[in-house]
Amino acid sequence: MQLIRDIYTAKRAAGRPVISLEFFPPKTEEGDRALLEKNIPALMQTKPDYCSVTYGAGGSTREKTLMIVDRIQREHQLTALAHLTCVNHTREQVGELLQKIKATGCKNILALRGDPPTGGEFEVTPGGFEYSAQLVQFIREQGDFGIGVAGFPEGHIACKQGKRVDWQYLKAKIEAGADFVITQLFFDNADYFAFRDHLAGELGVRVPLVPGVIAIVSATQIKKFTQLCGSRIPAALGAKLDALGTDDAAAAEFGIEYASRQCEELLRAGAPGLHFYTLNKAASTVRVLKNLNLA
Repeated sequence: MQLIRDIYTAKRAAGRPVISLEFFPPKTEEGDRALLEKNIPALMQTKPDYCSVTYGAGGSTREKTLMIVDRIQREHQLTALAHLTCVNHTREQVGELLQKIKATGCKNILALRGDPPTGGEFEVTPGGFEYSAQLVQFIREQGDFGIGVAGFPEGHIACKQGKRVDWQYLKAKIEAGADFVITQLFFDNADYFAFRDHLAGELGVRVPLVPGVIAIVSATQIKKFTQLCGSRIPAALGAKLDALGTDDAAAAEFGIEYASRQCEELLRAGAPGLHFYTLNKAASTVRVLKNLNLA
């Protein structure tokens, strides 16, 4: 499997965007089958460059995350990015997990502070890490892993000092050894452009800053998502979602069109790639990529 930093370097040289997909470990065997036997094979037809697999709150999906990473790499020969968090892990446990990840052939880690298993405030695990920059540094010391981190164009929901302070924390993660940044989902490209321009222009960041995109499939669902993660729904988009109400079929069609236009603008403005939050579904992401002539 490739190091993801090398994928970005090669695609940049070729003048092509990197396309990546995100999955989460399902909660049921039926969900496992749908993801592994139906939706990932359908998405593989678009020839993505890599995928990422999330890690449940508090490390609750640890073994399933590794199982999905392993199957994707073995069955589809697709480079995978395993999420890893600070929550409920000592340094020793993280070291053991990195060895397990390496044993699957996975070379890439998305290093995150992570969410507490029951919500509320983050608490440092005794013998663990307080900040994701510390986790990045630890991973960098364990061998030649590719390391990604999360970025927040609107600022992290937990950072009360504002987005520019949050972006300083992101710079610290990059200085600790991160190779690339994947952003939280957003709906106003102006937020991404301000984020990119500040990091590159004011803070001297040179690693790829990859926009995270989602194709809306339900007005109700996306409102819940954005409340949890702190992403803003612009007024015009909010009015459209209100008008769509509970008509999920219409919302999905609108979501495909909105994401397609959003991605077109991001690529025209030089984004290094697109990272799709697929919600473990194939149809909307496939159609967006076809609209972009990237499938």
